[in-house]
Amino acid sequence: MERLSDWYDHPEYYEAIFGTDTEREMDFVLEVNRRYGTGGKLLLEPACGAGRLVAEAARRGCSVVGYDISEQMLAHARKRLTPAQRRRARLHLSRMETFFQPELEGQVDLAFNLVSTFRYLDSEKAAREHLEGTRRLLKPEGLYVLGFHLTDYERKRPEHERWVERLGKDTVVCNTHEGLPDRRLRRSAMRNRLRITGPEKDLLIETHWYFRTYDLTQARRLFRRAGLEVLAVYDFDYQVDTPRERGEIRLDSIFVLKPAA
Repeated sequence: MERLSDWYDHPEYYEAIFGTDTEREMDFVLEVNRRYGTGGKLLLEPACGAGRLVAEAARRGCSVVGYDISEQMLAHARKRLTPAQRRRARLHLSRMETFFQPELEGQVDLAFNLVSTFRYLDSEKAAREHLEGTRRLLKPEGLYVLGFHLTDYERKRPEHERWVERLGKDTVVCNTHEGLPDRRLRRSAMRNRLRITGPEKDLLIETHWYFRTYDLTQARRLFRRAGLEVLAVYDFDYQVDTPRERGEIRLDSIFVLKPAA
């Protein structure tokens, strides 16, 4: 078995796990845009990764801007775009805290980030800078659709998720482990193991990092301070007809945010 590190250096295996809901996710964000926002077609994806949603948005006729901190992910994204998609898509190397393109200020109809990447921002300052920067790019009626897992500070056991997918002749098994949250430091230790097996192939890619933690009160307070209003909250089932009832608490949360009046 060959051992490697950092799953973001291996976008093909990362996407084998997280690229299975692309059409459903894009259906969801575009319908949210139609119901709550402008319905316009200039989209922004912070931390776009290997570009699966950028490509899907461009395929559907949207103009889309994506950015990511990983050169490997962006290279994968550029390779996947067809000539027609390239005419509608722009990709940038940038951090979530600092991304800014002057020509986009006040022009974006919809920004979206669905897979907890927001929690990589490891301080209140960094998270607020990202939210404020994204808000500056939105039209007055524009939306930021932001999905991440909230934290149960009372839980007594680590959390574990497992997925299995096929990639050609290979089998990709993904195990993600989240340790107990530290309420004082506002973080939890994360570990991901990707095991890839196939003809003459046996790889283990192990990645360690920390995620910032948020309960619902902490998240809503941050949104207010960043000048964003919560219009609706959904679950990761992407059922646009069934927003969460007010006061209902679930850990998997997709917040529909707009600039506060």
